[in-house]
Amino acid sequence: MKLNEIKDNEGARKGRMRVGRGIGSGKGKTAGRGQKGQKSRSGVAVKGFEGGQMPLHMRIPKRGFNNPFGKDYDIVNLGMIQKFIDAGKLPTDGTVDQAALRAAGLSRGGKHGVRLLAKGELTAKVTFAVAGASKSAIAAIEKAGGAVEIIAPRPVYVKPPYEKKA
Repeated sequence: MKLNEIKDNEGARKGRMRVGRGIGSGKGKTAGRGQKGQKSRSGVAVKGFEGGQMPLHMRIPKRGFNNPFGKDYDIVNLGMIQKFIDAGKLPTDGTVDQAALRAAGLSRGGKHGVRLLAKGELTAKVTFAVAGASKSAIAAIEKAGGAVEIIAPRPVYVKPPYEKKA
């Protein structure tokens, strides 16, 4: 077999049907949409409608709560930080902040900053400047000889209130 001889099996690809092109085509006049009614017209999408029965998305119980004021922190574990320090991807000299973690590839999102969690072990002496850290993470960092500075989360732009002109 050669690359230039490869082709589909017979009937593997079927051409599309051109509808509404005369009665001789077999799909003329109503173009396979049946007769009259809402679904025979263009621009109709009756998604989720179940003929008057309560739709599935309304029958299923809802759970949870979406907090509009919740902060979006990027979570980084101490074990991963130690792994990156051992690999030489994260420098220990100076202060490690969100920009340094992002440059190393540890942090991606975090609209409001980075939050440190104590999963894993940290042995390197590192100073952090982050938006948040758990109590156990702070204890582990201080045990290793480092320090944690909690900085205010970066504010998300809020449009100033509208003022009327006098």
